[in-house]
Amino acid sequence: MRQKSSFLRLKKNILNFGGIFDLQSKNEELIKMRQLTTDENFWNDNKTASVQLKKISLLEKEINLWSGIDTIVNDFNILVEFYHSGDIEIEEVSNELTKFIDLVDDLELKTILGEPQDSQNAIMTIHPGAGGTESQDWAEMLYRMYSRWYESKGFKKNVIDFQPGDEAGIKDITIEVEGEYAYGLLKAEVGVHRLVRISPFDSNSRRHTSFASVFVYPSSDDEIKIEIDNNDLRIDTYRASGAGGQHVNKTDSAIRITHIPSGVVVQCQNQRSQHKNKASALKVLRARLYQLEIDKEKEAVKDLENKKMDIAWGSQIRSYVFHPYNMVKDHRTNKETGNVDGVMNGKIDDFIRSFLIHNIEVN
Repeated sequence: MRQKSSFLRLKKNILNFGGIFDLQSKNEELIKMRQLTTDENFWNDNKTASVQLKKISLLEKEINLWSGIDTIVNDFNILVEFYHSGDIEIEEVSNELTKFIDLVDDLELKTILGEPQDSQNAIMTIHPGAGGTESQDWAEMLYRMYSRWYESKGFKKNVIDFQPGDEAGIKDITIEVEGEYAYGLLKAEVGVHRLVRISPFDSNSRRHTSFASVFVYPSSDDEIKIEIDNNDLRIDTYRASGAGGQHVNKTDSAIRITHIPSGVVVQCQNQRSQHKNKASALKVLRARLYQLEIDKEKEAVKDLENKKMDIAWGSQIRSYVFHPYNMVKDHRTNKETGNVDGVMNGKIDDFIRSFLIHNIEVN
C-alpha cells in the first residue's frame, strides 16, 4: 500500500528538507522584492514589471509551502505513534497521509528544481523520425499526450509552428508552454521516444516500431536577456503550407530565421502575418540560444543539435509498447507502468518525477 510504504520516507524527507530551505532569508528576500514594486517608476517598463511580479508570486507560494512544515511534522509524528501502538488502522488515516505524501513530493521537486531557468516557461518541439506516416502519426500522438498533461497542470499552450503530415500526423511542431516550472518539469522529456504497435496504416496488421524526438528549451522572453545581432541573421520568407485559410495559403507570411554563428534554424508559419511569425520565430531562437549557453556552462551537452540526427534504435529514453503487451518504460530510470492508456492521456508525472530525482542522485 502506498501509504504504508511511504511512512519512513515521508518522515525522513520532511525533516531533511527543513534544513535546506532558509525561511528567514526567503522572507527577507520577499520583502525587498515587494518594496521594488512600490517605486513610482516600477510600471514604466511593463515587461520587466511583469517578470518581477511573477517572481514574487513564485516566492510567496514557496514560502507558504514551507512555512507549515512544523505542523506537518508534528501531525505526522502523532499519526506514526498511533499507528505503531495499534490505536488506529492505516485505512483511517489514508486521506491525511496521502496529503502528506503529495506535499513531500512537491517539496522534493521544489528542492530539485533549483536552477534559475527551471521556473521559466518552456518551448517544446516534437520531430518524427524516419518512417513517413508511421512516425508522423506517433509525433501527433505525443503532442496529444503532452497537451493532456498541460491541461492537468493548468498550463497554457501556444502553437508557434505546425507542419501537418502528408497523410496523417505531423512533420514538425513547436509549442510554447506557459506555467510555473514548465521548463524544469518538461526537461525530463528531452530525448527520443519509441513506439511499438500494430500499425493502423498497415493492411496486413504487422507490428511497427516508430520514433520521435522531443526537445525542450527554457523560454528566455523578457526574463533572460539574449542579445542577437541582426547582422548574424538570415531571414527567409516562404508560403505557409497546409490548411489555414486563404490568407495563409496565398501570402509569403511564413518566416525562417538562420542564426549564422551557431547554425540554429527556426521557423514559424502559424500566425496570420509575417510580422507576428517573425516575432514568434525570434522568441524560439532566443530560447534555443539560451539553451546552448546553459549547455556550455554546465558542459553537460557538447553538441545539442547532433542528438537530433539519431532518432532511431539505441537512442530512445522511453518506450511505449502497445503490442504484444502493454507497457511504458523509461530506460534512464527503469520506471515502468502497464497503464498505457493513462500515460497517453497525459499521466506522465511519475516518469518526470522519477527522472528528476534520478538525475540529481547520479550527478
